[in-house]
Amino acid sequence: MSLPSPLERIRVVLSHPSHPGNIGAAARAMKTMGLTRLYLVNPKIFPDPQADAMATGATDLLVSARICESLAEALAGTVSATALTSRRRDLATEPTWARQAAAELVAQAGTGDVALVFGNETAGLSNEEVSLCRNWALIPTSPAFKSLNLAQAVQILCYELRLAAVDVGAPPSVTEAGEPASHEEVEALIDHLERAVVASGFLDPAKPKRLIPRMRRMFARAGLEKEEINILRGMLSSFEK
Repeated sequence: MSLPSPLERIRVVLSHPSHPGNIGAAARAMKTMGLTRLYLVNPKIFPDPQADAMATGATDLLVSARICESLAEALAGTVSATALTSRRRDLATEPTWARQAAAELVAQAGTGDVALVFGNETAGLSNEEVSLCRNWALIPTSPAFKSLNLAQAVQILCYELRLAAVDVGAPPSVTEAGEPASHEEVEALIDHLERAVVASGFLDPAKPKRLIPRMRRMFARAGLEKEEINILRGMLSSFEK
């Protein structure tokens, strides 16, 4: 039995899109590059005839699109997620260019579902949404004019994903590496850590400052595996006793 294409394991997530035409155009952009898994987080208007019109032959992606109430729901079951944003985030990991981010996502798709996350047309992604993604990436636009339409940004990244998956090919997986931790497992570790540091008195919940966001950033850089999650949570449970 042949293994699934990395592109089949990549979710394109549009968070709070406000214009149905952009949703349709994004679906068309995806289909031209062989991506089919569209996730929509609280779309303002959907379904809508304008989305169908702009999809131009990709309405099947709109029909199969998954509607989610939160970004956390859209990322459930993924092993990695990359946010597309042009704004510098104080507590985010270091950014990568779109081409490198696409190659990394294709490689990670060899072990499970991954996601590429785009924000609202006007406000982009919130800091909280970016913090839920392990990485973030930039499109190398002109410094003089950085404005990109949502569907245009989706098209650029889908092209880079296809280039990495088809023309270049995914880098071989490291057989010695363990199974990557899922989004839910990392979030459960962060919740466990927060409970433990509050119970120990190390963290004052009334004055949390930036401890948990900084720990989240550290875990994002680490790329935790399932076994590592289990070890850390076991240690926390032992300390709690």
